[in-house]
Amino acid sequence: MISQILFIIGAAIFGGLGLIHLIFTFFSNKFDAYNAEVVVAMKSTSPVITKETTVWRAWVGFNASHSLGAIFFAAIYIPLAILHMPLIINNAWFSVLPSIFGFSYLLLAQKYWFRIPFLGILIATICFVFGCLLINL
Repeated sequence: MISQILFIIGAAIFGGLGLIHLIFTFFSNKFDAYNAEVVVAMKSTSPVITKETTVWRAWVGFNASHSLGAIFFAAIYIPLAILHMPLIINNAWFSVLPSIFGFSYLLLAQKYWFRIPFLGILIATICFVFGCLLINL
């Protein structure tokens, strides 16, 4: 079934991007600022909301939780599409939710991120939208 394949591909793209992002967060300097003074300032400054953390620790935590969200989404939708496709087909919410998720991330990617995640999320969202349309029309 084509819609099933589209849901799996879309979710796998999100999972892959999330995993790469998580690896970059903890095992590379990809999210460090080019200006070393900015990193030093982030590590020595707290956000206004609390003194219990630094801007740097919050930055790492936000990146990690963002990654885990994409991975978790894939961990739910890949097995759901493989093992329980009738649930997606027979429930409008489960067929539309990936498109909503995709569009939400697409808006974030367009406004705040860069080309590679934007293109990956665009492809995933297209998969979700076409999968949803095939199911619901």
